Amino acid sequence: MKNLLCPSILSADFARLGEQVRIVADNGADYLHIDVMDGIFVPQISFGMPVIKSLRKVTDLFFDVHLMVTEPIRYIDDFAGCGADGLTIHMEACDDPRATLERIKKRGLKAGAAISPGTPVERFEEVYDLIDMALVMTVNPGLGGQKYIESSNPRIMQTRRLFKDKGIDMDIQVDGGITRDNIERVMSCGANVIVMGSSVFEGDVAGNTEYFARKMKG
Repeated sequence: MKNLLCPSILSADFARLGEQVRIVADNGADYLHIDVMDGIFVPQISFGMPVIKSLRKVTDLFFDVHLMVTEPIRYIDDFAGCGADGLTIHMEACDDPRATLERIKKRGLKAGAAISPGTPVERFEEVYDLIDMALVMTVNPGLGGQKYIESSNPRIMQTRRLFKDKGIDMDIQVDGGITRDNIERVMSCGANVIVMGSSVFEGDVAGNTEYFARKMKG
């Protein structure tokens, strides 16, 4: 199981977005995390297919698209067509998460399921056989720059145990509030796919990316 660094472009400088994507790609990023917010499931609106399509011309990084969107099944074909490599849906945002994940898999994409801080880890039981990654949100979805919720640590450990008990070496992703001060602790809880926004994109983007890539890969 590899440790994967996933810079989140929600914290990037959009006036220099293509340039900054190239920087993280050149300095050790594994995935590019792309937060799509619809203004319904979460209050904020971010960006959609045109931005992803444009960025696909800039890099070959894996596009890890996090859909904070109500009933994302409506848009799976569109996101597949614009260059997404993986789609993660929120269990809370779907009437039928299994049908949504099955549609993602049929399009040949990696499928992920996310839970918000108030959602029981046991929700992963409903879809464990369909997903390639489980995302444990470590802040409330929708806003960048939030402080890490410390009660996430036992939730990450519980998620790792849930899949281990099923004999599955699942990628466990965390998203929100990860910094130089807590990344080692978060990984020790069982997370291996680390989303980082402001910790990468604020200040020296190249230096930050290189630091976290080195930290995660030993």
